[in-house]
Amino acid sequence: MRWRFLSDDETDEEKPFWQHRRWQLAAAFLALALCTGTIAALGGGPDAVPSAAATAGPEIGPRTPNGSRPQSCRTDDSEQRLPSESPRDITWQPMNGAQTPLSASAGPMKTTGPLLWCFAHTPMGAVMAAHTISRQMSGHHWRVVSQQQLVPGLGRDYFDAMRASMSDVESVQTVNELAGFLVVRYSPSTATVRVLVRQANVVYVSLDYVVDWNGVDWQLRPLRSGGLYTRVHPVVSLVGFVLWDV
Repeated sequence: MRWRFLSDDETDEEKPFWQHRRWQLAAAFLALALCTGTIAALGGGPDAVPSAAATAGPEIGPRTPNGSRPQSCRTDDSEQRLPSESPRDITWQPMNGAQTPLSASAGPMKTTGPLLWCFAHTPMGAVMAAHTISRQMSGHHWRVVSQQQLVPGLGRDYFDAMRASMSDVESVQTVNELAGFLVVRYSPSTATVRVLVRQANVVYVSLDYVVDWNGVDWQLRPLRSGGLYTRVHPVVSLVGFVLWDV
């Protein structure tokens, strides 16, 4: 199934998610999951409400009494420069219909049930968190991941309500590929990661994710509208992007 990315009006980000053309047409949710190829039409409308209760399940380790990361989660956070090349320790793993990069140095370091966590507190760790967490949202365990790895707030509530209106189906391998990334902005507390996607006809598009550091790990921050990514843009030049070494 080939995906067509839709553009929203500039005012969409100020509206509830059910008023967005992308929610009504449901095509752009694929970009949220980085072009999986498994998506059902949204039935959500004005009657959709945020999910009330958190889903019980595995939990990411809490902070230690002195406020540091869990003892089981240790990363080398010394490299604070913006990445100019992809890590040499990247491996690609199938995840919900798409090949997803994992790094032995930048994360995820820990697996707790369906949760992949413990990312380096570095620009590259933010990149890996944006890729990994977003990919989990098209899987069967998205509720647990949402409660643990999305920044709490109205945006997450809207996302949960929208996602709950969709049926979980078996993932189908996408023909689109992750091609690269760009760290647009970075500070120890928040980062904006631009993801480069190559479509089957060698057309490139990009979309931005924002991740926040909560003291333990990076979390993906939803938009106020409930989306997990900004508007999708065509990419004419690859200058500035770090291309994955595949």
